Amino acid sequence: MDKILVIAKKEFGSFFDSLVAYILLVAFLGFSGFFTWIQGSDIFMRREADLDVFFSVARWTLFFFIPALTMKMLAEEKKTGTIEMLLTKDVTDREVVLGKFTGCLMLVGVALLFTLPYYISVAWLGKMDHGATLTGYLGLLLMSAAYIAIGLFASSITNNQIVAFLLALLIGIFFHLLFDFLAAGSSGWISDLFNTLSLSNHYDSISRGVLDTKDLIYFGSITAIGIFLAEYFISKR
Repeated sequence: MDKILVIAKKEFGSFFDSLVAYILLVAFLGFSGFFTWIQGSDIFMRREADLDVFFSVARWTLFFFIPALTMKMLAEEKKTGTIEMLLTKDVTDREVVLGKFTGCLMLVGVALLFTLPYYISVAWLGKMDHGATLTGYLGLLLMSAAYIAIGLFASSITNNQIVAFLLALLIGIFFHLLFDFLAAGSSGWISDLFNTLSLSNHYDSISRGVLDTKDLIYFGSITAIGIFLAEYFISKR
């Protein structure tokens, strides 16, 4: 566990040593703040004390930002050869993957912490459903964990960052869009199967304030599978 935390702190610090963390935070807060408070169906137009607009914007912002965050995690190290140097240390393949996963999740957590003023402001403006809002934040964290695991898997099978980014997006499209489309175009047990596989279906359930065990198992399974596959391809190398 200590080794995982050491790697996580190193990766987290490396984001701030470059412009990655600052670009992510500014862009994430800029997009989410603009559409939550100013443009479109913003809070003032809806006249409801909730953060549904923010959660809708954040899910798509993170959908694109997380693959950009993870694309170099393993691909760049494989390309430069530093992955071999890292694996010669007293760490396992799993500890390397989990350390990088934790570092990315920490940065996403910081980005979400910066949106707490949204929560405080809306709670001050009207009567807010705090339970639904907190589960909405939990849903974003669970969804982000799944995206990070998918991104690490994509980054583990190539040494090209662009390929890793596009592959992570493609897999994300399957879980986020395609399964919904296939569920709508089918019926019976096939429709139920695609609904079960749909990431957005499980996220919507949590963001509405319904904390169901099946949703937690779903996100935990996607995350675990992504981490396992990333570890497998590293060990195979």
